[in-house]
Amino acid sequence: MLIPRFAIIDVETTGGRAARDKITEIAIVLHDGSQVIDTFETLLNPECQIPGFISQLTGITNDMVAEAPRFWEVARTIVEMTEGAIFVAHNARFDYSFIREEFRRLGYTFTRKTLCTVQLSRKSFPGLPSYSLGNLIRHFGIEVEQRHRALADTLATTDLFTRILQSQNGQNQINHLLKMGIKESLLPSDFGIAKIRALPEECGVYYFHDRFGDVIYVGKSINIQKRIAEHFQDKTDKAGMLQQNAVDVSFELTGSELIALLLESSEIKRLRPMINRAQRNRQFPYGIFSFTSNEGYLSFLAAKTSAKGMKGKSLVAEYPHLDSARNHLQAMVERFQLCEKKCGLDTAPGPCFPRQLGICLGACVEQESAEDYNIRATQALEALSAVLDGNFVLLDGGRSPDEQAAVVVAEGRLYGWGYVSSDDHPQSLWDWKALVKRTEGNAEENRLIKRFLSANHIKTIRF
Repeated sequence: MLIPRFAIIDVETTGGRAARDKITEIAIVLHDGSQVIDTFETLLNPECQIPGFISQLTGITNDMVAEAPRFWEVARTIVEMTEGAIFVAHNARFDYSFIREEFRRLGYTFTRKTLCTVQLSRKSFPGLPSYSLGNLIRHFGIEVEQRHRALADTLATTDLFTRILQSQNGQNQINHLLKMGIKESLLPSDFGIAKIRALPEECGVYYFHDRFGDVIYVGKSINIQKRIAEHFQDKTDKAGMLQQNAVDVSFELTGSELIALLLESSEIKRLRPMINRAQRNRQFPYGIFSFTSNEGYLSFLAAKTSAKGMKGKSLVAEYPHLDSARNHLQAMVERFQLCEKKCGLDTAPGPCFPRQLGICLGACVEQESAEDYNIRATQALEALSAVLDGNFVLLDGGRSPDEQAAVVVAEGRLYGWGYVSSDDHPQSLWDWKALVKRTEGNAEENRLIKRFLSANHIKTIRF
């Protein structure tokens, strides 16, 4: 049996986000499972300023890195040292993401099997109050000359990793993580771990195919490889169907999580995969409407969008089923303590039932003023709304460093999406529309955009 090599790695950086920040120092310790066989360390010029608080933490200053090599100058050494080795780090996701991003900027895809000593330590040494590197150093009495410097932290991680290897269940835990937590018995016969490892650890949409080549499931993820591995760890009904029927997988990289969300939604409606049943609706004939009652209360109603009597009422959001609209409205009633009568959910005479329980504050019998009630109703309106405002373009990360993803909204609806050069932006909405792929757009996609905007800071150009 071939004994694996381990490349134990630590990086110091200018901040915590790989897409924005840069590496200032890297150290690699090669380990053959028994002993250290090689080491490498260097400061790196990040070609940007190191924030003061980072210098205080690491001791690495702008002066120290001024004459240091750039990442591209040591990239070949990193590739050669880690080739065929397993990437090991404490909080491996952090270090691995920074190195992958630095290589991505060079137009190179860096892919290695990874092990995280945080995960391994939790399994090998259960019951500790914390699994931070600092706490583990104190717990095991590991000697460290200079914390938060790459080589010192890498040597400490090497000591920790050696203890894991020597622990009672350490090797089993390592094997489990190297198999990505996948139970091979759950893998289809034509779907080996090697196929999953060959998938990109990047953002996009993926497609599971059956033995006839038909798409049976569409999904999206910011890490395609990891998400597909998870499908073969789960024991849900959906996972069971995939495990029984999937023989191949394909993917489309998007760079942007927002475009991945929109493409997934669009592809599910186009392809109608058998396992995405709940997301296949193409029509949205029902809606929630808002209006002001004769008494001045901001009110809501769930109804068919073509129903009579909707004149004077504003469409807030569209739904494939009336139950979906009413359930969403009921959730807003409970969240914002609204009146069921003012939301069209209670049509019986007299006060609404929650008022009889003391839950409703009395808008149904005008014991709460419209002014007070409308404060909460306006908050509910904002939470419910799937209507976008005006004309604008959203810019997100692209599939490479020199491009950006663009999502165009025109007259309050999704117009389309595509990719543009990071350095050359159109000046008019017309020009933006000419650059993107047109899509029909629907209420669900508008809602996806609103949710994404509420959870993420993203550059917006308004017209």
